[in-house]
Amino acid sequence: MELKGACIFGQSGGPSSVINASAYGVFRAALESECITKVLGAAHGIKGVLNEQLFDIGQEDAETLSLLLQTPSSALGSCRYKLADPSKDDTDYKKILEVFKKHDVRYFFYNGGNDSMDTCNKISRYMQQVGYECRIMGVPKTIDNDLAGTDHCPGFGSAAKYIATACAEVWRDAHVYDTGTVTIIECMGRNAGWLTAASALAGLNGCAPDLICLPERSFVVDDFIARVGECYKMNGSCVAVVSEGIHDAEGTLISEYASQNLAVDAFGHKQLGGAAAWLTREVKDKIGAKTRAIEFSLLQRCAAHSASATDVEEAYQCGRLAVLAAVSGVSDKMVAMRRIDDIGYKIVYDYVDLSVTANAEHKIPESMLDGDYGVTPEFFDYAMPLILGEPDMKVEDGLPKMAWLKKVLV
Repeated sequence: MELKGACIFGQSGGPSSVINASAYGVFRAALESECITKVLGAAHGIKGVLNEQLFDIGQEDAETLSLLLQTPSSALGSCRYKLADPSKDDTDYKKILEVFKKHDVRYFFYNGGNDSMDTCNKISRYMQQVGYECRIMGVPKTIDNDLAGTDHCPGFGSAAKYIATACAEVWRDAHVYDTGTVTIIECMGRNAGWLTAASALAGLNGCAPDLICLPERSFVVDDFIARVGECYKMNGSCVAVVSEGIHDAEGTLISEYASQNLAVDAFGHKQLGGAAAWLTREVKDKIGAKTRAIEFSLLQRCAAHSASATDVEEAYQCGRLAVLAAVSGVSDKMVAMRRIDDIGYKIVYDYVDLSVTANAEHKIPESMLDGDYGVTPEFFDYAMPLILGEPDMKVEDGLPKMAWLKKVLV
């Protein structure tokens, strides 16, 4: 059935190099749709809906919107806000319904990862429960690549490309002097090691890390230091890449070895970081080598200058197809990508139930893990197509142009 009304689009969770490409896909398709009467953007995700801070995207220039394709981070602002179980506290849901009714919102698109899909799923179920017709679609996003129900996530390919490139550059730097060094690089990844595994791609141009440590394996500090020592003795240097989420056999994060008081976000996730710095101190004390810790931190999720053209295009299509699906009657789904077994790389777009993706995790399969410190050729086959291509970026004064939205409040 045809459903006419306004739409709201929001961004949530950690940003990425291509999250705004998905926003552009949503905006462009929604602005062109005869069913969608007004296109609204929520400031800082679901908080913008709750606070009724909504931007009129129809007031934006077409050229500015197109620059979203090459603009990193979240143009509308993001949040980490956990909605309560509506059966225990429906305060937020009543406010969302009030805002939806006031602005005749019949379409809601939410761009994010695991927790964002949980938010999407809760709102969808509540709207059904109260009998308010609103088609709700999740648009996938996470550099961690840990969303269930899809082959991979927009944001991962570009982050993987940045990590592989930066690791190759660091490897070169680490092998300059005749005095050896131990370099430990820390990548993002709480429970899934896709990003850290991407460092192996540096081996495509001869700069492979010596050790790669993923959260899919329990981390043994003494064994790691022994391996580093062997590598250092044999080669005169060692480059190791560790995930921020590495943990011991009891589940204690290595980050917690350095600090027992890690901050916690609204979803109960501990704020990670510091594992590499702690490990370099241990290595220096026990091996005596010169050490250096490098934490890529925010760089890996906002390096649009190193984006993958494949990733940009897929992010855009995920946003566009969420709108096309909704206006055709689809709801309570997240856009997903399926890889086709064919010559070369090919995907098709599909839709998966929000209940499948909400709070589920997609970790690296055992077949891609090579012992405790490496990955198999299967990982290379999986990841290499995702980093291909360079976007045709518009440049001004030697720097990439970025979108600056007017953000006209309704």
